[in-house]
Formats: sequence, C-alpha cells, structure tokens
Amino acid sequence: MVADAAGLELVTVGDLIKQRNLHDGYDEEFDTYWLNEDKVVDEMEDMMAGGGMCIDFHTCGFFPERWFDLVVVLRADTQQVYDRLKSRGYKQNKIEENLECEIMQVVADDARESYKPEIIMELTSNTVEEMESNVEKIVAFVNEFRSSHQ
Repeated sequence: MVADAAGLELVTVGDLIKQRNLHDGYDEEFDTYWLNEDKVVDEMEDMMAGGGMCIDFHTCGFFPERWFDLVVVLRADTQQVYDRLKSRGYKQNKIEENLECEIMQVVADDARESYKPEIIMELTSNTVEEMESNVEKIVAFVNEFRSSHQ
C-alpha cells in the first residue's frame, strides 16, 4: 500500500528470507524461520544501494543505518494485534510473544537504539482510517525528501 502510493519498490523481508534461504533452519514451536541477519544484509546490500526501496519487516535494528532515510514503526493496541494474528492462523505461543513485544515496545526501542531520532516515525495503526492517514504521512515524507534531494 505505502510502496505503491509513494512509488517505491517493496521488499517483504520475510518472503525474501524464505525464497532465498536466508535463515538457519525452522523453529517448529513458533512456526518461523531462524533469521540469519548476516545473510539478509548481504543479500540486500546491492538492492539497497540505489535507494527508492520500501522495506517491510517486523524488526529493524540489524539493518545498516545508511540504508534508511525514514524508519516507520507501526503500533497497535494489543486487542488489534491479537485479532490480526489470530486471523492469520498464528499459533497461540507466537501470538503471545508478539503481544508481549508490543506491550514492551520492543520494535520501537530497537528503532530508537539503532537509528537517529529524526528519521524515526511512530504511527498508530488500529483502524482503516489510521492506516490511510499513515500512508498519507509517509507519502508526504517521501515527496518532500525527493524534492529536497534533487
């Protein structure tokens, strides 16, 4: 949604990990792959060099800061997170882990520890209206960035 609206190329890192075997095996208990951060960064280095990318992933701290002009952290109420993950068929233990991460602000803290505060945008994403507003905010940032860097 954001990538199309902003004219960016979307990279869904979770899909990339599966398609290009950028993991160290599979965790049956949590129904997920064991991420190999080095393999992911190595694989993405060339694609990131040209800019114009929208990276979709559930964490960010291992990505090099030089790759990003904006880091967006989407936040949601725990009931929303629960409902979304349940509807995707996530196992209960994986849902609980994700809820705990949201409560403890793990992704937001990871972003704050890894990137300059001026490039981090935290947005609430509970409703369709908030999601649409978020797209507008991100597109506005991208357009402003492009016009100031030509």
